Amino acid sequence: MASDELLAHSPKGNIPSQTYANHVKNVCYKAIASAQEASAFYNGDVKAFIAHIEAAAVYHDLGKLDRANQEVLKKESKKPLPIAHEDAGVCRLDELGQQEAAILVYSHHGGLFSRGKEIAKQGRPFRELQRTVPTGESVADHVDSNVQQYELRHKEAECPVPPQISVIELDKCGFTRRIALSCLVDADHGDTARHYGQESITEPPETRWTERLAALERYVANLPEGKTETERLRNKLRKSMFEACRNASIKPAIRACDAPVGSGKTTAVMSHLLNVAASKKPELRHIIVVLPYTNIIGQAVDVYRKALVLEGEHPQDIVAEHHHRAEFEGIELRYLTTLWKAPIIVTTAVQFFETLGAYHPAGLRKLHELPGSAVFVDEMHTSIPSHLWPQMWRWLSLWTRDWGGHLVLASGSLPKFWNLTEYKDLISTKRGEAIKVPDLVTNSSLRGELKDTEERRISYCRRAEDADALDCSNVVNFVIKKPGPRLLIVNTVQTAAAIAQAMRSAGHNVLHLSTALAPVHRELIIDRIKLRLRERIDDWTLVATSCVEAGMDFSFRIGFRERASTASLIQIGGRVNRGAEYLGAEVWDILLRDDLFRDNPSLTISKRALSYYNTNDLNAIDSTQLATKAMQREWTTGAEEKATQLVVLEENMEYRAVAEKCRVIDADTRTVVVDQGLVQAIRKGSKVSKAELMLYSVQLWATKIDKLALELVIPRDNLGEADVYSWPYDYDPDFLGYMEGVLKLENFIAAGGAII
Repeated sequence: MASDELLAHSPKGNIPSQTYANHVKNVCYKAIASAQEASAFYNGDVKAFIAHIEAAAVYHDLGKLDRANQEVLKKESKKPLPIAHEDAGVCRLDELGQQEAAILVYSHHGGLFSRGKEIAKQGRPFRELQRTVPTGESVADHVDSNVQQYELRHKEAECPVPPQISVIELDKCGFTRRIALSCLVDADHGDTARHYGQESITEPPETRWTERLAALERYVANLPEGKTETERLRNKLRKSMFEACRNASIKPAIRACDAPVGSGKTTAVMSHLLNVAASKKPELRHIIVVLPYTNIIGQAVDVYRKALVLEGEHPQDIVAEHHHRAEFEGIELRYLTTLWKAPIIVTTAVQFFETLGAYHPAGLRKLHELPGSAVFVDEMHTSIPSHLWPQMWRWLSLWTRDWGGHLVLASGSLPKFWNLTEYKDLISTKRGEAIKVPDLVTNSSLRGELKDTEERRISYCRRAEDADALDCSNVVNFVIKKPGPRLLIVNTVQTAAAIAQAMRSAGHNVLHLSTALAPVHRELIIDRIKLRLRERIDDWTLVATSCVEAGMDFSFRIGFRERASTASLIQIGGRVNRGAEYLGAEVWDILLRDDLFRDNPSLTISKRALSYYNTNDLNAIDSTQLATKAMQREWTTGAEEKATQLVVLEENMEYRAVAEKCRVIDADTRTVVVDQGLVQAIRKGSKVSKAELMLYSVQLWATKIDKLALELVIPRDNLGEADVYSWPYDYDPDFLGYMEGVLKLENFIAAGGAII
């Protein structure tokens, strides 16, 4: 077989095959470049780190040189390669004593390993012992007999050779290993996608941090002063808050910001991060803003694009808007993977935190952009469940200490768990380590003024202790008797839809907002909400899920919250009387129960913690203290066991189990496209932008896919793990979203019908 005939990827349509040499050289170049960019901020052995990645890149596709694999690669075929191609690189690198590089090759398609399973292979870890080749022998045995031939063909193709390195492991906690794999995966998957025309090579825009900080200062200086005395006072405090954050020290690398609702954290914390990014040597690469819900991303992005984009720049290139998960492993949709390439990225807590603990290549591809970046976790109280914080803290501490990261945790109800004895042992990465997280705003006078304005805004209320939980009709009656505008937040999409539908059927003025609506339609509902609030329309109700409890610039007169966490109750207070424009504003903690409603089992622990507080506690104790004490109670009612289990799994290198346990939302969901025009375009092979896919899709539980008989938009074998489905039932973009169809189906099934 001539060297110029050796292939890495098969032809497809009018796209020719890609040669092995071309692919290997491209992957080596990009993987090394990514490793160098990341390791510019690394405090460890930089030379060894880069060498591990280079060695893995050299031999990552070595097994494709097997004759049987080459025969398949010559043809346009969807058949899997007969010989698992990762095993050859693992075999050869292990012979060279480069096990870390072998691990990267082993993981570059299947993901990081389970240490227990590899130990069980009895002296042949990371080898493919289960799968067989057509002759009946194991892949590992076949590769052992042929690996010298593969290496000879590799050399004949004039491909690089692995560097000579000492046997040095990457750090035991797994974070550095994930970054290394990210460098390899991004290079490999990116080159494949570019070959097939699914991605293009583009240089990211310049960071220009100093200029962006100056632009932000001009933006804040030009904000209106306000019409009333109350508005002028609050805006004066916001500008003081901005100056305090802008001038805050760039050290230490982890800071807290517990400024209350309406204090201008969106721009104030950004001013601090821009100053940090410009002052660090070398300058930081990215600023990542992490928000809990997709619907508040658009609001933040609008502010940042107005304030930070410089003349001649395209806003979308500077401030990247990253909605719900869109990581596609299959070649057909790999170009839709959202990467952290822009100077400023606004993403979700799900995306950010699950990336830290990911094991699969699709989830890890963007992680190598995190070294040398600053991260702002806003509404931190609701970003992840409390039991995840110990392990997340370990990763974030290592990132700030060894990889040049800078972190700000912010919330009006900030749970300072690092001060709790219960957490300290698990979150410490070094024995006896003193954990200090100073406040970003150190001006005690300013902190006092901000606190005083917060205490006068709202009061917390409950029904009598012996009152029954409210069913659908009673909750409607209870809510509409209060003066409007009213906000009701519940725990599940179905509960919100059922109540909203009942309200409308009873003749009441109601809007509905939840993830039952695709992002593009949620934005339209948000515009209507803002218009009603701006025009001071009183007699109406918004029924929503937790997607509006944090970060939304809404101000209602009365709020109702189905019991959830203490922080969630505090946060709905941020959507009530936000500008202190109402007298007697209230927030009600209520219990709901109805056959139409659905429970959220993930809230069991936090609901129990909230029940310990009475209304006197809720109205008297500082919100940060409340949130911290609630987290302490969650720890003693079930969170500790989960947290300890996750930390132990990570220490034992059970990476797949870690990824499963550190899911931010414990839900196995699938992407479902609700726009039939977009579905038809995908089926016809049209290239669909990632923005379109995310804007016109929703997330449904995987268990609902078969129950609702949903169809894949593209056959499963073309997508790998990326299941994208079509929604064939009623969809109401103006009110209930996909719940319009679900509620009709439930009524149909209840009447004896069946989905065929």
